[in-house]
Amino acid sequence: MINLDSKVLKDSLLAYNEIIYKTEELLNTAKNRYKITVQIANRAKRRKYEDIDIIEDPNMKPIIRAILEMADEITQPEIIED
Repeated sequence: MINLDSKVLKDSLLAYNEIIYKTEELLNTAKNRYKITVQIANRAKRRKYEDIDIIEDPNMKPIIRAILEMADEITQPEIIED
């Protein structure tokens, strides 16, 4: 039982570390921290209401999904080119 709990805890910490890393990456590449924060909030709000019927991962909050998507779009522009 201890191994299972420690594995879940380790996976959770890795996920949180990735979210923090992506957030810092996003804020470092942005010219205006306030503007990027507002953009993230607006995207999360929009996604929350657009994806009511689509449940990808119920554990991932819209704000976290917005941060990860925007960080990928900024650091990997080839994603949006297609």
